[in-house]
Amino acid sequence: MNAIISAAELANALAGPKPPVVLDIRYQLGGPNLRPAYEEGHIPGAAFVDLDSELAAPAGAGGRHPLPDMEVFGTAMRAAGVSADRDVITYDGGLGWAAARAWWLLRWTGHPSVRVLDGGLAAWDGPLEAGVPSPVAGTFLPSPGALPLLDADGAAALARTGLLLDARAAERYRGDVEPIDRIGGHIPGAVSAPTTENVTESGHFRPAAELAERFKSLGATGTCEVGVYCGSGVSAAHEILALELAGIPAALYAGSWSQWSEDGSRPVATGPDPQ
Repeated sequence: MNAIISAAELANALAGPKPPVVLDIRYQLGGPNLRPAYEEGHIPGAAFVDLDSELAAPAGAGGRHPLPDMEVFGTAMRAAGVSADRDVITYDGGLGWAAARAWWLLRWTGHPSVRVLDGGLAAWDGPLEAGVPSPVAGTFLPSPGALPLLDADGAAALARTGLLLDARAAERYRGDVEPIDRIGGHIPGAVSAPTTENVTESGHFRPAAELAERFKSLGATGTCEVGVYCGSGVSAAHEILALELAGIPAALYAGSWSQWSEDGSRPVATGPDPQ
């Protein structure tokens, strides 16, 4: 099944006999919670899910957005109406990163049918609904492990034996600037692959063949394992989604640079080359 859905396809699905559960994951890094914007207007029937508190554990040794406690995550998903036998569509208001985080978590915990709205809320030209709906509680029980996951040691090894992609902006990879984490640079051996290059100016994913060519040029030739990290494990999920569209399975290093860079014992590379 395709991992993304167009706005027109979503509109048809919502009008069908068994409409999907829709999750609104609007989020802005370092900004205020976007629940008020959700309450002002959202895709009809969509439930709001908070990335910081429901799709991540508190920041700490695991990075800025560690994987959430499964009881917290499962409770949030069931409250939003998620069940294993019902399609789920996630969207956000901008880059698609937060929506992809929800997509990855649901896939990782065993949900069989999750898609991201291609282009996000900006692509939706149907009516919006105000207020807070009351979805029928779902029955989804998370069972982690359905997708590959890396820890710091695994990411370090994969950078040498396979292909580890760094989904952050190129200037952060090089170490020219670091606006968020303790130091700039990248995991030695990782290849720069900004996730912003997976989409067009409108925010829609590039065609699958184009994505496949992009990742092939970066070293994803089908003969090696692929992993992805970013700053805190959010935009990396978006890159994993792009890789899936290209037919390339990939593992997530959830702790990402925020975890790696806080450990002074781990090496840091700078400049444009993997090293």
